[in-house]
Amino acid sequence: MSLTDDQLDRYARHIVLKEIGGAGQAKLLSASVAVVGAGGIGCPAIQYLAAAGVGCLRLVDDDVISLDNLQRQVLFATEDVGRAKVDIAADAVRRLNGDVAVEAVQARIDRSNIATLLGGVDLVLDGADNFATRLLVSDFCTSAHIPLVSAAVGQFQIQVGTWRGWEAGRPCYRCFVGDAFDAEDCDTCAELGVLGAVGGLAGSWAALEAVRQIVGFGEDAAGKVHVFDALAPGLRTLKIARDPGCSACGEPQPK
Repeated sequence: MSLTDDQLDRYARHIVLKEIGGAGQAKLLSASVAVVGAGGIGCPAIQYLAAAGVGCLRLVDDDVISLDNLQRQVLFATEDVGRAKVDIAADAVRRLNGDVAVEAVQARIDRSNIATLLGGVDLVLDGADNFATRLLVSDFCTSAHIPLVSAAVGQFQIQVGTWRGWEAGRPCYRCFVGDAFDAEDCDTCAELGVLGAVGGLAGSWAALEAVRQIVGFGEDAAGKVHVFDALAPGLRTLKIARDPGCSACGEPQPK
């Protein structure tokens, strides 16, 4: 696709990067991304994906804004309390960048609707606040061959990973965390707490990995988890091995 004069101006700082250039920006403008969760991770991720010119954003979250969200969910203001998160986030995208088509879906992902909510996109960015949803999203992305960027926060820690578990030798998110977290009763940041700026770092990082996946610059991050500890502070990267017994991407078991 050809970029307009306004787009050449808007995305000039991308275009001058040899790793992105005009061709990479065109890929972004043609891409569709579903963002699961419009919370502490989703808010900054949505902002940076919109600013980057990702052509279509589908925002999926069933929650409404509460006062205790405002410490970290930076798209929302006090007067937004009680309104649907996806509606306010979609309005922000429209203000940020008219190049981006945005769809707000106020729904909770479950097995009955996940194919409708996440199907047909080029990438899923998951910022859900519970393991059950993250594993459900991962399993769907693996089966549908949709690249997944998954981000999680807790207290002072960030985990960001990219997953393409259908590819030979590559793990999925379930290979990383196993089957023990499918239940809905796992701890969330509501119980454990989270530093607001940690969510900002996680969402920005997840947006970076989404852009990396779409454009294809730098080292391929698939199968790696980046763990940042804000208390130290310190960063380490884990290369995850594929679990041959994984229920999502492992080898079929003989009957």
